[in-house]
Amino acid sequence: MKPVLQKRAFKERVRHWAEKLDVKVVWLGVRPMSNKWASCSTAGHLNFNDDLLQLDGELWDYVIVHELLHFFVPNHGKLWKSLMRAHLGDWEAVAAKMPHLVRQQSAPAQRQPARATGCPGSF
Repeated sequence: MKPVLQKRAFKERVRHWAEKLDVKVVWLGVRPMSNKWASCSTAGHLNFNDDLLQLDGELWDYVIVHELLHFFVPNHGKLWKSLMRAHLGDWEAVAAKMPHLVRQQSAPAQRQPARATGCPGSF
């Protein structure tokens, strides 16, 4: 699939989940990100790493739902985990399939391991 079509499909998937979870998305971006898969703000802004476009739909759903749930729960505690399970089932198995972002020493803006810090914040 062409990159433009992948990006469009990904954004449609975000909108689908946002509607399902009753999250108002004010701004949605898919762009290069150096050390995380996604980030969000309390103002309704969502950013997703453009490397996600190369992954399959199951991983898209994991990252999308993960980030959208942070609009309700700012951490990864019991409530957040329960909501993940309610919407994605065995989300831990999907999370285990997520590739890590790897930083290369030779290039300053390259990838490093992804980290989850909660939202408002980043994943």
